[in-house]
Amino acid sequence: MDKEIKKNLEILLQEVAKEFNLEIYSLNLLTNQNPIIIKIIIKNSNDDDITINDCSRFNNPASAVIENSNLLKCSYVLEISSQGVSDELTSERDFKTFKGFPVNVELNQKKSQTKFLNGLLYEKSKDYLAINIKGKIKKIPFNEVLKISLCTIKD
Repeated sequence: MDKEIKKNLEILLQEVAKEFNLEIYSLNLLTNQNPIIIKIIIKNSNDDDITINDCSRFNNPASAVIENSNLLKCSYVLEISSQGVSDELTSERDFKTFKGFPVNVELNQKKSQTKFLNGLLYEKSKDYLAINIKGKIKKIPFNEVLKISLCTIKD
């Protein structure tokens, strides 16, 4: 399917999403299906969790915009969902929620000889991340951290 159609759909749907204080996180057209599937993943503009009601409220207006656009000349199935839960920790809320959980910290190898550290999330400040590695607290400056993800610890 034409990339232009996808781009135009996304522009139209972003406008509708704004009316509900939502954003389009991603839009995919699965054209290998019959009928094709339009997968829209939404997120709240204020970073609150997406509920089933949010998806439901967005469904009819999104469907109406797609129909009125005349961009698609075929039948389709519309799926609207949330981003789901990511294993990557990014927000302050994530760090508070998962304190004490096992994490994998990917490090910038230009500043550190180690690529990964595993431990329990201990503390996050504006300058560093602290993890508990086998009972010892290690403080890692944030300029050395590339990514922090939930994981399982192997003995």
